[in-house]
Amino acid sequence: MDTARLNRARVIARAAALLALALTGCASSPTSELASHDASSRQVSAASLDAAIAGPQRADKARARDVYRHPKETLQFFELAPTQTVLEIAPGGGWYTDILAPYLHGAGQLYEAQYLSTSADLAAEDSDTDAAYRRKLADAPAIYGNVVVGTLHAGRFIGFDAHERFARVLTFRNIHNWIKDGQVDANFDAFYDALKHGGELGVEEHRARPGTSVQQMIDTGYVTEDYVIERAKAAGFVLVARSEINANPKDTKDYPNGVWSLPPTYKGGDADRARYAAIGESDRMTLRFVKP
Repeated sequence: MDTARLNRARVIARAAALLALALTGCASSPTSELASHDASSRQVSAASLDAAIAGPQRADKARARDVYRHPKETLQFFELAPTQTVLEIAPGGGWYTDILAPYLHGAGQLYEAQYLSTSADLAAEDSDTDAAYRRKLADAPAIYGNVVVGTLHAGRFIGFDAHERFARVLTFRNIHNWIKDGQVDANFDAFYDALKHGGELGVEEHRARPGTSVQQMIDTGYVTEDYVIERAKAAGFVLVARSEINANPKDTKDYPNGVWSLPPTYKGGDADRARYAAIGESDRMTLRFVKP
């Protein structure tokens, strides 16, 4: 190869190397910017979640349960973001609503579905709690004014259109009631329909020992992880992750009044109350499912 051709080959090789370097730089810059943006978004989300948990709308009695319920860690495990449209199922007195409502108030949207049992007797048991919950929201519009409240009955949402609307559906310690009511499959089907594709279902539930029968689950309030996962999969969900955030190894799960022997219910009154207080709240599974 003559000198001119050799020099030309070197120039071409050098140019190719410089082009590759430039392209690498161009490719890495957006990625770095995206990573930085994601980190910043996570920081903002964590800060706003901290503010919601620390907010004055939460009663001292509710805060006292944080040591057992781990709201920040639980909602972060469910990958909640302040821009999402979220549906909470069976909010009860609103323990989680008090956190979710201010957290989602600005850029997101919170929907609540009070559970209406197919049993008239069971529905009557919840009516006072449900009415008090609605009054609570109505009395503080600055905090709860954007919350949409409907019902879930016999596998159907009433009061709002739920079809493929939500990024997250969350339920906390409710599945044992639905087993008793014969509505587990209907409810999981409803959650599946309510989620967008790629949306996720977050479940927290009292955890039974493996092998516990369905009747024992109804009687004690403790449900096996295998049962929950099986019923969720039957509805089309895929298990994404499970967490021990809400585990309690002190919970022996062998009490005369089932899970209701423990705080905060203390169904047995003063009988063994000190013992149950030392155990704390129940051992709980925390599961996350996705709608493909």
